[in-house]
Amino acid sequence: MFVVNNKTRGIMFIILSAFSFAWMIVFVRLAGDVPFIQKAFFRNFFAALLSCAVLIKSGIGFGWKKENTAGLIMRAVFGLAGVLCNFYAIGRLMTADASILNKLSPFFAIIFSYFIMKEKVKPYQAVSVIIAFIGAVFVIQPGGSAFSPAMLVGAASGMGAGLAYAFVRKVTANGEKGPTVVFFFSAFSTIVIAPYMIFNFHPMSALQWLYLIGAGMAAAGGQFTITAAYSYAPAREISVFDYTQIVFTALLGFLIFGDIPNVYSFIGYFIIVGVSVAMFIINRVQADKQ
Repeated sequence: MFVVNNKTRGIMFIILSAFSFAWMIVFVRLAGDVPFIQKAFFRNFFAALLSCAVLIKSGIGFGWKKENTAGLIMRAVFGLAGVLCNFYAIGRLMTADASILNKLSPFFAIIFSYFIMKEKVKPYQAVSVIIAFIGAVFVIQPGGSAFSPAMLVGAASGMGAGLAYAFVRKVTANGEKGPTVVFFFSAFSTIVIAPYMIFNFHPMSALQWLYLIGAGMAAAGGQFTITAAYSYAPAREISVFDYTQIVFTALLGFLIFGDIPNVYSFIGYFIIVGVSVAMFIINRVQADKQ
């Protein structure tokens, strides 16, 4: 008889999260000529609504520790910058390229955690960062015919997300709860973008409304399922499964948009995912020895 333990539940939730975020990318791209800032507004607005509901239902409330205020603001600022760069790139790149460049975030997080959390960078982590950036060069292809400035913006989205994750680590280590962090970020982003929406709203067709509602719901679903995943199992045991998003985005990109990445992009995907898997295995081995 198959027994579903907490680790299995964690893996199932993180794969579901990857699938949700892959659909978010698809919906954002399907929305077409809507400004990327407007797309980001809907992504965060629906996440704010859902996280608000979770906070009310759970009884956690809307407060946070005063000593975490600066960290929460920095997480929100860099997280929003990452989302804006990601949405800009999604509108101009193949879905798989935009996704893999955003997935550089764990490697940026290693760098920034050194400065923010004073976490020591181990030799294998330093090597993994270098190899991952080499993989990014294959995807970006500077000087090649497939190069686009949007590639650099896509890499910047990973940097913004990496900075945000470093601050998430800081505030959660200081006792802040996950739903509070999600709500703060989503509400902050919605409020910051609201003036743009008021004065520069781009009229949308009914189909574009549906696509952006779908993007917002998919993003919120992705945020909460990944939060649930890490509530069942530690990152060192399941984080590698988050890279299934690359498979989902590549498949959906091919089926919906006819995207076929070139050979250099595939080499870059292989390098980045490969070094992520290798780092995951090393972390597991070291954790088991402790």
